[in-house]
Amino acid sequence: MDYIKNLPKPGYKRVVIVGGGFGGLKLSRKLLKTGYQVVLIDKNNYHQFQPLLYQVATAGLEPSAIAFPFRKIFQNHKRAHFRIAELQSIDSKNNEITTNIGKLGYDYLVIAAGLTTNFFGNQNIKMNALPMKQVSDAILIRNTILQNYEAALNQTDPIKTEAYLNIVIVGGGPTGVELAGAVAEMKKFILPKDYPELDFDLMSIHLFEGAPRLLNGFSEKSSQKAREYLEKLGVIVEVNTIVKDYDSKYVTLVDGSRHCTFNLVWAAGVKPIEIEGLDLKILNKGNRILTDEFNKIKGYENIFAIGDIAAIQTGENKNGHPQVAQVAIQQAANLGTNLKQMKAGKKLRPFVYKNKGSLATIGRNLAVAELPGFRFQGFIAWVLWSLVHVLMIIGVKNKLFILMDWSWSYFNYDHSLRLLINPRKKKNEDSSPPPGNHNPPLKETGNTLSN
Repeated sequence: MDYIKNLPKPGYKRVVIVGGGFGGLKLSRKLLKTGYQVVLIDKNNYHQFQPLLYQVATAGLEPSAIAFPFRKIFQNHKRAHFRIAELQSIDSKNNEITTNIGKLGYDYLVIAAGLTTNFFGNQNIKMNALPMKQVSDAILIRNTILQNYEAALNQTDPIKTEAYLNIVIVGGGPTGVELAGAVAEMKKFILPKDYPELDFDLMSIHLFEGAPRLLNGFSEKSSQKAREYLEKLGVIVEVNTIVKDYDSKYVTLVDGSRHCTFNLVWAAGVKPIEIEGLDLKILNKGNRILTDEFNKIKGYENIFAIGDIAAIQTGENKNGHPQVAQVAIQQAANLGTNLKQMKAGKKLRPFVYKNKGSLATIGRNLAVAELPGFRFQGFIAWVLWSLVHVLMIIGVKNKLFILMDWSWSYFNYDHSLRLLINPRKKKNEDSSPPPGNHNPPLKETGNTLSN
């Protein structure tokens, strides 16, 4: 076999894990002292805590506070290896995968690659909107918003200024709701101090959701409470509203109405990554990989899938379990135990999901919580949300930094992370504007704007 260069060939069985999200990281750590060789591949060299990406995007946290390097985890473990790589295809007959850095053989393969942004086939939105699935996406959102506010300072026409100030968020799930609340608090407490020359009465924050209500995974009461909180903060919430197009200046809805903005954040949907080499018959209607109760992909003996990309069809979960972190973590823990059992020739344990509840924060002292047997909102829910997220963060240093940032921001309504740090261009490269949604100056034509 053509192994990736410098990766030692084991004299024992190798488990290759694709993806270092919640599931992949949990499984990697569980297998560190089991006698397997563990090889984790991911396109980044760090694990990212996705639930707090929106705080990086709104300059509430440093990017490093929600990221933890894989190599730090694998230190002092000779049988554990990490490579920055992306899966390209699977050859199940020869038990090997092809990546962008070479081929790699496996005894057991675990796909924990998670999801990617779903633009529903709309190329204009894909090209011009700002997704938020990676730390790099969050940094780009932060840079874009701040750069556009700097550009707004040079405008004298209120109509043109609005285009730079307005923020549109598409998607009313936890990501969209939490981002909208954070932006609204920036508008209220921070931006007027940073940009005293700007009139923030001109700024509008729109949250569009295609479903009849926000937070579809929550109860009707929690959904309504979240909307009340957002509207109290000044967010314009519109449900049953579908975005049809975005050309970098105008958001067009299906009813034909348009909203002018240079800041469109797309949090409207996700989809599994496509994997060449797997039988398409093992995908459900949502393109999730069908597995048995042991997370083994149907039709394969030594290939598993866990987390958002996997679908165990049991009872009330006919389309698979919810695509949340706890499912991925619990499936990884169960699969780790089963791989140990397989090594010892013992009986496997089927996966049973234990729902520990759902949390979503809307702003300072505003959150909704749904635990088994309990539902509550407000300050207590916000405190619980904060504690749970700090405990889930990898690394003691990261936990401390987040607690310090949150404490400082809570008491003085400010933080000092609003930095525009753009990559330096080499002298021989063409000069181009820094990352962000930059547009040439707008000209007013009647009631519309044009270049």
